[in-house]
Amino acid sequence: MAAVTLKDVAERAGVSIKTVSNVVRNAPRVSEATRKRVLKAVHELGYRPNPSARRLRTGHSGLIGLAVPDLATPYFAELAQHVRAEAAHLGLTVLIEETLGDATEELRLATGVGASLLDGVILSPLRVSPDELAAVANEFPLVLLGERSYERDQVGADHVLIDNVAAARDATAHLAALGRTRIAAIGVDQQASATSRQRLEGFQLALHEAGVIYDPRLTPAIKEFDRRNGLLAMRALTALPAGVRPDAVFCFSDLLAVGAQRALFEAGLAIPDDVAVASIDGSDEALYSTPSLTSVVPDKTAIASLAVKCLAARIRSDEPLPFEVHTAPHWLHARESTNGGRQQLFR
Repeated sequence: MAAVTLKDVAERAGVSIKTVSNVVRNAPRVSEATRKRVLKAVHELGYRPNPSARRLRTGHSGLIGLAVPDLATPYFAELAQHVRAEAAHLGLTVLIEETLGDATEELRLATGVGASLLDGVILSPLRVSPDELAAVANEFPLVLLGERSYERDQVGADHVLIDNVAAARDATAHLAALGRTRIAAIGVDQQASATSRQRLEGFQLALHEAGVIYDPRLTPAIKEFDRRNGLLAMRALTALPAGVRPDAVFCFSDLLAVGAQRALFEAGLAIPDDVAVASIDGSDEALYSTPSLTSVVPDKTAIASLAVKCLAARIRSDEPLPFEVHTAPHWLHARESTNGGRQQLFR
């Protein structure tokens, strides 16, 4: 049986081939009634888009990759949703890969190896070295997410990030403004990642500005940015002598903060009366935790929009484009973990 074509679908739906193409690519400016009619015809005929054929016609498949360390992490799961939505507006389809922070896998995806139909990749790297990225970045359309641990021109790729130093500074300054003087930090990882280093820098800067002494005993090392490590680190902090034990803690991720809150509950300590808690990520995990978490919220919509538009421009341009670094905004949402009381989520 011959394969169903765009023309077949167009004839069944009573529309033009271009309209069918727009619906299949999820392009905007198609009426809902027309979209439903075309999708009904697609379903009835069993039409399946052929990326190879599209690439032969246009030179592009319309497929891009998003590679993140861990889709079980709320921040990356939510970011992936925003990337998919932004790509759909531009008529692009997103294939999502999970690297688990493996340097070899990150490098493989940065070069498009193993996914020959991809037009480009948005990558959030954790372990691959700047030298390795620099060696391949000019060979394949690539946009990087997250913190840079290298100079601007060292890796030839667009980069979208937030100002981690400023974000950590904002969260810590909020705790200091509450009158807390023994402020701990959970998130100093053993791998000395760029995220950890930059957030520690912002933490220390805010302490200095508030006249609060930095005490290294209040920054226990962790292995991962997850709930378990937040729990274990907070247990160690609550075991400190009374004069050292923190009265506030800044966690480098929402997941760390959720684990820390559990440890405080186990220790019989009240949040925020005994220990105020703040974090970074602005995930739904922070919103629905009990108490709700004060968290710095990166603008994930802006991050996704900047990343997809940068990649699309690079894919579609016939001329080399200059590489740019884009900083997305962030803001602090103060909630129950620092403000106390009970706040109704939705009114």
